[in-house]
Amino acid sequence: MKQPIFLTPTFQERIWGGENLRKLYHYEIPSEHTGECWAISAHPNGQSVVKSGRFEGKNLSQLWSEYPELFGHYESDHFPLLTKILDANDDLSIQVHPNDSYARQFENCELGKTECWYIIDCAEDAEIIIGHHAQTKEEFMHLIENNQWDELLQREKIKPGDFFYVPSGTIHALCKGIIVLETQQSSDTTYRVYDYDRPSPSGDKRELHLEKAVAVMTVPHVAKKVEPKVWEMDEATITTFVEDRYFTVYKWEVHSRLELVQDQHFMIVSVLEGEGTLEVNRHVYPIDKGQHFILPYRIENFVLNGNMSLIVSHP
Repeated sequence: MKQPIFLTPTFQERIWGGENLRKLYHYEIPSEHTGECWAISAHPNGQSVVKSGRFEGKNLSQLWSEYPELFGHYESDHFPLLTKILDANDDLSIQVHPNDSYARQFENCELGKTECWYIIDCAEDAEIIIGHHAQTKEEFMHLIENNQWDELLQREKIKPGDFFYVPSGTIHALCKGIIVLETQQSSDTTYRVYDYDRPSPSGDKRELHLEKAVAVMTVPHVAKKVEPKVWEMDEATITTFVEDRYFTVYKWEVHSRLELVQDQHFMIVSVLEGEGTLEVNRHVYPIDKGQHFILPYRIENFVLNGNMSLIVSHP
């Protein structure tokens, strides 16, 4: 099959979620506390489903196992990536994720979780937590035990269009008033360090995982700055944000036309702004913001026409 695979996302309710996914992308969200759109996902906790065509109704993990030729016979037992849009209507917990080896050993063979964020929109004074000031794990625990969060945590002001790379082991959190597109390893393992002592909908405080968090965190913190590479063309701009062992992430800004070759095992595409068309093998597909699709193996040449902003990734 040399046609794009359009997918229907699934949604996750979170105590920090809101209604911006409906307002921004007109999604039918389950509640006013919807925190996450799992846009391209084969994770068992939330599967994307094919919208139409030959594979209509199949979920992504079925495609991965039954039709490996769509993905160039990529060598992995599981679809390796997960694309999300997050609506941080309130502060997320301060957290950290394990690497592959720790997750395999202690989380039932789950993948680790290295991720990255593209800031779609945010409040004027929005910030993220990324990293900490402790030089040892003992100092880290001392600051936590004494509630010295301001002394412990590194905060950074942000603006729309910013991009952050968050390797496993990084203490981090999105703060309130932020909408991001997240590209990550296909994992749902999070170790909470602090959750602001707030109750869950059931009235209980959410579980913390300090022992595991301290085991997997990077001490001292090592900042991982990205240096985007920008390719300006007459009718489009391509920005390469990161080329990593787990994923490469681009932003395609189409001003009128962009013609490319799909030369990867597969590409994951999310339309963040605008509208236009995708032309593949003389078939034309209308696309607009909020849509997500996969360009499978050997789709070869394709053309994007219109005025659009897209985030694209591949393993």
